Amino acid sequence: MQDPNTGGPDSLSIIELYVMGIALDTRTGTPIVVLNDQQNRRALPIWIGTAEASAIIRQLENIKSARPMTHDLLYGMIETVGYKIKKIEINDINSDTYYASITLVNAEGVEHVIDSRPSDAIALALKAGIPIFATANVVAEGTISTDQERDEAEAQEFKEFLTNLKASDFKFQGDIESNQ
Repeated sequence: MQDPNTGGPDSLSIIELYVMGIALDTRTGTPIVVLNDQQNRRALPIWIGTAEASAIIRQLENIKSARPMTHDLLYGMIETVGYKIKKIEINDINSDTYYASITLVNAEGVEHVIDSRPSDAIALALKAGIPIFATANVVAEGTISTDQERDEAEAQEFKEFLTNLKASDFKFQGDIESNQ
């Protein structure tokens, strides 16, 4: 599980993701927010609610609503009390449930990490124009390949490298026999 004080189990190893868009699960009609890595090699699909999907779509398409939506209200409150949103981080996955955090910072550099649903944090990140990150464990467990052909070619290349690897390819300093 996540550590709310640090923003996740592995906060030092994070990958920036970008919102690709909203898709619909063809079986259930449930919205899915799809995040991609910078190289568009991995996609992180997260099933979300329709209200959250609407908020994300409005931000992606720069559609203004007559009255503030929840993420608009939250953003306004954060700014009014003198904080800025530093980042959002999708930092854990447990039984197909994703966890996220919103990191706030004030002018003195004091940071607060707040627990959040990923969908709310993503809408807020889009509103604030701040980066979206995922921890390495979330990327490893939750993403799917978007370039299977390239992945297979790289795997084959690596297998060939290992097959051709010989002990003489390694250089050792000192005397191996006496460990010096």
